[in-house]
Formats: sequence, C-alpha cells, structure tokens
Amino acid sequence: MELQVTSLDGKSAGKIELADDIFGLEVRQDILHRMVRYQQLKAMSGTHDVKNRSEGVRTGKKFVKQKGSGGARHGDRKAPQFRGGGRAFGPTPRSHAIDLPKKVRALALKHALSAKAAAGELIVLDSVATKAPKTAALRVTFGKLDWLNALIIDGAAVDQNFALAARNIPHIDVLPVQGINVVSILKREKLVLTKAALEALEARFA
Repeated sequence: MELQVTSLDGKSAGKIELADDIFGLEVRQDILHRMVRYQQLKAMSGTHDVKNRSEGVRTGKKFVKQKGSGGARHGDRKAPQFRGGGRAFGPTPRSHAIDLPKKVRALALKHALSAKAAAGELIVLDSVATKAPKTAALRVTFGKLDWLNALIIDGAAVDQNFALAARNIPHIDVLPVQGINVVSILKREKLVLTKAALEALEARFA
C-alpha cells in the first residue's frame, strides 16, 4: 500500500510504501472488541469496597432471646437486614483484568491500524518538529490540515516543543510509538504517524 507523505505546512513530502501485513489486513471487529475490553478492564482501579458483616461497628451481642420474642431468631445487629448492618455480598477490592494472549494483542493493533488505513483516516507525517511551543500557531496549523480530532504518534521520543504546544488542544492526543494502543487509535477520528513511528512499528512487527 502506497501513501502520500505530508508535512506540517501541508506540502507533499513524497510517498511511502506501507506493509500490507500491518496496514492491509481485512479488519475483524471481534478481535478489536476483545482488545478494547481487555484494555478497559485492565484500566479499572478495582478499589470499590463496602463494610461486610465482620467489619461493622454495631454490637455483636445477641440482642433478643432465641425464643419467646414473637419475632425472628436474630443473632446480632450487624446482620445485613438491619440499619447500620454489614452489606451482604458487597464489592471488595479486586482486579478486573482479564487475560489475552500476546499474539492476539499484537494482532489487534494491526487490525486497528488496518481499519484506519481502509477508512482513509491514516496520515503519514514527515516530522512533528517545531521551532517553538506555540499552541495558537499549532491550532491554526491543525485547522488548515483538518485535524480536529486526531491521535498523533511520533518516534521513541516526541519533540518537546510539539508536545507542549499540542497538550492543550482539545481532541488532540500525542504519544510516543511505545504508547500506541487500540483504544487510543479507535477513540480519535484520524491517526497521524510520523515516518519515525512507521519505522518503529515495522521493526516491532518484523
């Protein structure tokens, strides 16, 4: 697959050949769904907690006789049916993460890249290097390029001026190539990869 390379000023910077085994796959929604679910569950904190019966602050003494009260045979006031009692089967801290094979995770990333390429929402950028961290100027540049909702992936290290200028622009995410993931790709309308990011991705999947 051949794609046009552009620069930040909107000019053509040549063409580049994309690997079909990374950007030319027939997209499988089931694999993307599994990966999105894996990422979302892994990101859940799992710190929800309630006081169960053993953690209550009410008395543990049997408050009514076993027989003769005309009511139920209760033990103590920490039972779940009483006000102030412990919660029955309440949530406790735990991990929500599920397992997903490493090969499936790698395949899901390929399918996410292929989905953007197939939809015409993949853009290859020459470089993101900027002379000064000016948010206003970068916002104007993105407006001219029609990048109103985009994920921009640079090489191993993102240009500092560009990262500082872009961090306050709504709906624009900037990540190094190590941070590329399926959820971030699908969250934004356009995926912008620098040539350095492309080289790193091809080396990763080689």
